[in-house]
Amino acid sequence: MASVLQDAGLGTLLLDLLTPEEETDRGNAFDIPKLAQRITAAEAWVHRQPQSMSSPVGFFGASTGAGAALWAAAEPGARVGAVVSRGGRPDLAEGRWGTVEAPTLLIVGSEDQQVLEFNRQAQSELQCENALEIIDGATHLFEEPGTLEQVARLASEWFARHLPSAPAIDPQDAEQTAADPQGGP
Repeated sequence: MASVLQDAGLGTLLLDLLTPEEETDRGNAFDIPKLAQRITAAEAWVHRQPQSMSSPVGFFGASTGAGAALWAAAEPGARVGAVVSRGGRPDLAEGRWGTVEAPTLLIVGSEDQQVLEFNRQAQSELQCENALEIIDGATHLFEEPGTLEQVARLASEWFARHLPSAPAIDPQDAEQTAADPQGGP
């Protein structure tokens, strides 16, 4: 997935939202506020880096991570330009769908009936630009031949359309801004 996004000119940052210790308790995968907080912290970190402080950011999440991405995108002051959910569990961010402002793409396998229903419900309540793409013959993990490639293509097209290129930053200007974020002497 990351290589397809990178080939489309998009930078990527892969996050494990749980520590190895936390992964031992399956319940932690459903602590959506905690996971969303970590996504929000990662987005803030990206915007503090001199080479990416003015770059638009998109969130890509799968399964419960997609629920956390939607939750994070709904946070007041979120600086996310687009969201892509793959086989996502938007039901885990229920009640927050109406406050997501970032254009949101929901991608679901046609054979993942329960998750497809969750995504149809979320789509009906999203107030932002959104789309639901159903990958024919795909199950929850998109293990069928060619299905992940379809997801990667759809995601890279969505991000390319909704994340405008950031203006080039002179490295000296970036160093000055990082040293003094207020822009003073």
